[in-house]
Amino acid sequence: MLAQTPCENPKTYTPCDVVYEMTAAEAAAHPNPHLSLKFYAEVKSPRFKTYLVPAFWDGGRKLILRFTPNEAGPWEWRLTSDFARLQNQVGKVEAVESEALGFIEPANVHHWRYTERLKPHLWMGDTLLRFGYLDRPLFERIIDARAAQKFNHVRALLSLWDEPVAHAFKSPDEPNPEFLREFESRLAYANQKGIIVDLILGAGRNDLTKAFPTWQQRERFIRYITSRLAGYNLTWQIAQNFEQYTDGRALMKELGLLLKKHDPYNHPRTAHAARTSAPLNGDGWQTYLSYQSSDDGVGAIEHQLYGQPQVNAEFAYEDSGGGRADAHHVDFDTFRKRLWNATMNGQYPVFGNTGTVGVGKLAVSDKFLDSPGAKAMAAWHDFFANTRYWELEPFFNVDGGRALALERVFGEGEDEEGEGIEYVVYVENPRLIEVGVRRHTYQVYWFNPSTGEKIKGKDWKGERFVAEPPTKTQDWVLHLSRDGKKEGMLKSYKFDSRPNLLQEVEGNTPRVPFAIVAPDGDTISLARPPKFETKLTRQSRATRTMLYVWTGEVAADGQGYRVLGAGPSGTLSLSPDLATRYPAVFNLRLTGMNANGKVYTMDKVFRLVP
Repeated sequence: MLAQTPCENPKTYTPCDVVYEMTAAEAAAHPNPHLSLKFYAEVKSPRFKTYLVPAFWDGGRKLILRFTPNEAGPWEWRLTSDFARLQNQVGKVEAVESEALGFIEPANVHHWRYTERLKPHLWMGDTLLRFGYLDRPLFERIIDARAAQKFNHVRALLSLWDEPVAHAFKSPDEPNPEFLREFESRLAYANQKGIIVDLILGAGRNDLTKAFPTWQQRERFIRYITSRLAGYNLTWQIAQNFEQYTDGRALMKELGLLLKKHDPYNHPRTAHAARTSAPLNGDGWQTYLSYQSSDDGVGAIEHQLYGQPQVNAEFAYEDSGGGRADAHHVDFDTFRKRLWNATMNGQYPVFGNTGTVGVGKLAVSDKFLDSPGAKAMAAWHDFFANTRYWELEPFFNVDGGRALALERVFGEGEDEEGEGIEYVVYVENPRLIEVGVRRHTYQVYWFNPSTGEKIKGKDWKGERFVAEPPTKTQDWVLHLSRDGKKEGMLKSYKFDSRPNLLQEVEGNTPRVPFAIVAPDGDTISLARPPKFETKLTRQSRATRTMLYVWTGEVAADGQGYRVLGAGPSGTLSLSPDLATRYPAVFNLRLTGMNANGKVYTMDKVFRLVP
């Protein structure tokens, strides 16, 4: 077996391949290396951090040891192998510095930064589910266009396991190297364009368990995929709609912990959810939250409860002519409003146009690339690139809109210079707005989210900003900014300058300002979902606006909670995945957040029957 080093003097954050060729006798002894061969390396960085990197089979007699240098200098490795003559063989390459900002990681509680130079990362995603299946020229046109529009993420399915096409694996125990070479070539192409790939390993409805029925097969699958793909710039999203999987929470934990174990670069991990992936928290593997929801209550309330970044992967898809196959496929105006409301919830947005996402039977075409929604996303990016977006948090001292703000920074004490840095207010329905701010002089801007046009107003000083938008025919964004202060803060760069504390939820019944009116009785039936309703028991300025989320959980079955509804009234959305055995003890929880951002909960227990 001969080794080559085609990655001589590799650049940092570019995968380095060391290729090994088996002899005929060695190949005969391991007809399926994926199943039988033990071959890995302990790779040591210039700063003496050690990574355990398995080699992967790439068809025929070829084995590849792939690692990605994340610092310049000498990288060394020592082999462990079933081939005795290679046992303890050593190798070395010299990595050179690149301009890459590195991988990304959660930071400052709800935000992101690059691992290199610790610069903040403004996540703006697109959805291209058929990433690995489009004609290559069409794929490149889409990636090129999205990169030019400032997108820096794309959401992709690894394999369409449930469709009669080529897959990443030919069978549970046989990888498909031809397919995967092309797939990783596309990963590299996207990365070169500055786009991180959010990789979904399988679609919903037990897609992954159909492809890999046993836990041993799933472990080999994860080990192979991480050894092959983890060297690229990506995040893991495991599966679409994890709630659709039989015993979905346990499966996500199994796969999530395997990713945590085998991914040497600790890329961010989550599971795509039908509503929210927050029920998977506490299982020791998830590092960011994924949403598929246009309910502001879900995102806004959970932002106050969980110390992880939030990415809304499907708050809406824009239909600009590609067709509609779902209720969240909407027109441009609706899409834009949902985009900005998701942002005010504290979520990072992921775009989708029904003509490019590749969902269901909707065709993918490049004629939809320059859609109004894509332009609005580019304008969104340009707006937030001129803010301290990595420190903005939901802000509640506002009437007439929803807001984000950077109110106070660390280490300033009572120094007024450290207060009231900037405020971003989304005015969905144009009207008089009032914003309570720290007393300073602010630069005033009005931003048109449809066109990206910015109107500069007169500088203003005070504690209560009151104004109307430039017109009453559309939504607007107000930006109050202390431009000089922000410029000075950048000179002494500090990533997290603001305190960011999660609140304690109030569950003491006498202090909760609302009550559960319905459902009543002691039994809930899946076959006849009941109405839900709440009423305020205490009126105050704080309760003038309320966001409500209704969740339910059968704690004994360990599936986690499910979002069943939003708002003060409606019908509970019940599904069989709430429990594995019936009848079951079912806890219904109503969570409400008032106009000041204070969160309250109230619980009621029922007997759940089919």
